[in-house]
Amino acid sequence: MHGVVVITVRFLSGLLAALLLTALSVRAAEVSVAVAANFTLPLKQIAAEFEKDTGHKVLASPGSTGKFYAQIRNGAPFDVLLAADDETPLKLLQEGYGVPGSAFTYAVGKLVLWSATPGLVDTAGTVLRTGRFAHLALADPKLAPYGAAALEALKALGVLDAVQPRMVTAENITQAYQFIRSGNAELGFVALSQVLKDGTIEGSSWRVPAHLYAPLRQDAVLLEKARGKPAPEALMRYLRGDKARAIIQSFGYVLQ
Repeated sequence: MHGVVVITVRFLSGLLAALLLTALSVRAAEVSVAVAANFTLPLKQIAAEFEKDTGHKVLASPGSTGKFYAQIRNGAPFDVLLAADDETPLKLLQEGYGVPGSAFTYAVGKLVLWSATPGLVDTAGTVLRTGRFAHLALADPKLAPYGAAALEALKALGVLDAVQPRMVTAENITQAYQFIRSGNAELGFVALSQVLKDGTIEGSSWRVPAHLYAPLRQDAVLLEKARGKPAPEALMRYLRGDKARAIIQSFGYVLQ
């Protein structure tokens, strides 16, 4: 009789463990996120905390916002778009590809003229006028909001015509950063979040004054394919939370 009790307890313990594992597997899910290239590193940190706190896993696909717009309209299976602007999520909502009322600004970005070479970029950005460089990298203005902001700043400074023959256009802001980091371009425009590490920037840089380009408001939107899915909705809520906002701010973004 005593042995039967032991077997029964073990059976119930095993059953409880199995039920818990089943509940966890049902609860945990994957979230497919199309993320603007400038936000890749912050999202990586946020995703790690999100998975620990919720059990849900983030599958991130970094790229240019313009390309994501076309892919989503052509049926790409993304759940959430973290854009590098606020116009693309608005267009997706107007065209029926986003869940109404889901969009919000998760970060406001900052543009930086950066070089991996110390001393090349001065703190006033006059290097753009002196011309001590052969190549200037920036993301494609037609696809990447940070590239459009860079072009806007060059026009406002009155140097676009002078530097245009030296401009090297990258597919997105990550590729622009790689051009500069590798030395294929001596300097270029990147997001502050890409070069700010522990409050400092390696090489040399000029933080482009905000009045030289339109605010880089970056909006998130829940896509129609994810309507009613708990994991994507949980990520949208998590991005508004204190833990995610602290990570976003640590990369030099402004919060709203």
